[in-house]
Amino acid sequence: MAASVVVMETHEGPVTQSIQAGAHHWRADEPAPVGRDSGPDPYRMLLAALGACTSMTVRLYAARKGWPLHHVEVRLALGRVHAEDCADCESETGVVTVIVCDVTLDGPLDEEQRSRLLDIARRCPVHRTLSGEIKIVTGLIGKGATPSGGEE
Repeated sequence: MAASVVVMETHEGPVTQSIQAGAHHWRADEPAPVGRDSGPDPYRMLLAALGACTSMTVRLYAARKGWPLHHVEVRLALGRVHAEDCADCESETGVVTVIVCDVTLDGPLDEEQRSRLLDIARRCPVHRTLSGEIKIVTGLIGKGATPSGGEE
C-alpha cells in the first residue's frame, strides 16, 4: 500500500484522536457535547482531502498548460438525501451521501479553459477514489487477532 496513516486515541477527551501521516501530526475530534472540538471531525477531513486534491490537480494541470490561473478555491459540503429524492443517483432506496464541490477559478481564463479545468477537477485522484468502488478490509492486530485481509 502506498499511503499509510496511524490514528490512535489521545485520552485527552472522550473521542480525541492523534493522527500521524509521515512527518505530519494533527488531531481529530467531534464537536461538543460528544468531543472537545480540538480538531476537525472525520467528515470534514474527508472533505478537506477531496478539496485539497481537487485544487492541487487543477493547479498542476493549469501550470503544465501555461494557463493564467491565479488562484483556486474549493468549497465543499456533505449531506444526505433519500434516494427517491435524488434524480441522478444510482441507488433507488435508502439514503445517499451527497458531496457538493464548488470550484472558483480566478484568472483571465477563457470559457474553454474553465470548462477543461472543471473537467480536470472532477478527475482528481481522491474524487475518482470516492466515486469508484471502494473495498475496506478491517481486521485486528495483536495477540490472538485476525490480521487484515481476513473477513470484512
